[in-house]
Amino acid sequence: MSLVKLDIYSLRNIQKESFYPTSTINLFYGENGSGKSSIVEAIFILGRAKSFRSHSIKSVISFSDTQLIVSAQLLQSNGNNLNLGVQLDNKNIRCHINHQITKKRSDLAYALPLQIIHPKSYELLDGGPQLRREFLDWGVFHDNENFLTLYSKFKVALNQRNALLKSKQVQHIHVWNKELIYYGTIVNSYRDIYLQKFKPIFLNILKCFFQIENIDLKLLPGWDTTISLEDILLSTLEKDLRYGFTQNGPHRGDFQLTIDDRLVKEVVSRGQLKLFVISLKLAQMQLLLSEQANNGCFLIDDFSAELDIDNREKLLLYLSKMNCQVFITATEISEFGNLNKINNYKMFHVEHGNIKSV
Repeated sequence: MSLVKLDIYSLRNIQKESFYPTSTINLFYGENGSGKSSIVEAIFILGRAKSFRSHSIKSVISFSDTQLIVSAQLLQSNGNNLNLGVQLDNKNIRCHINHQITKKRSDLAYALPLQIIHPKSYELLDGGPQLRREFLDWGVFHDNENFLTLYSKFKVALNQRNALLKSKQVQHIHVWNKELIYYGTIVNSYRDIYLQKFKPIFLNILKCFFQIENIDLKLLPGWDTTISLEDILLSTLEKDLRYGFTQNGPHRGDFQLTIDDRLVKEVVSRGQLKLFVISLKLAQMQLLLSEQANNGCFLIDDFSAELDIDNREKLLLYLSKMNCQVFITATEISEFGNLNKINNYKMFHVEHGNIKSV
């Protein structure tokens, strides 16, 4: 899979632009505010139906318009074309696949699997567990076709149980306990299986950037697994009632990355932390590529942010050897480093929201 053509309408300072990327590495340079990040944002919206830069779609839409549109033609690995489109306004999301409306964002995620690195990516390891759960579940979602359905059923059970806790009506809570335990145990099992496949790939990629020993990556299920989830829910019912929501379960899951039993964020610098995050996301994409015919898309916004030139060149070289399409932004061409080792790439200059192939 690769984007053959991308059309962007009314996204920030890009009023109407179309461009034709190469199936390998695409490099975008231009001054701050020129629209480089908006290109990456547009591709992200196409695959996730949301922005990575803002929770409010209103701020993403051009000031003079009421909606934005991103559409693309993709070439699939089987040689067929696929058309994707996302239309967003302040209230509605309309997604199209081959000109047919779909209400499922998951359909976009399957059609255009992508990962992104941006200036705040360090928050994956420096922030709260929700980002890590989302990262982990993205991988499981692409790894196991049953995960989304089972996770949705787990969320239904969790929401119903929480509603009973808030209303203090617990006479039927055992019904939702049973559902939550059944689906929650499977969700945790899928996460664990995925992480076991993911871990060796991640550790191998990490060696491209570090010579560090005693690194460990482990799943935190969200409850003390020496005790059954059923017993946990029963023993913590009084506490759950007091707080009005379920304290234990896969919805509180996390993963932990350590060096010598200390959290990575407590040991390394901010720049090194970003390299750990990059390695995590490269590993997730690498695992996806090894198990699926559908290629992925890797996005990097602000290439030089907290990455020295040596590590930028290592990253670019690694990406050039992956079977995925890459989009990278920088302020100056020099920030991409030595491009002589890259066999195939395409360069674009971005200015005032206009995209020109160089």
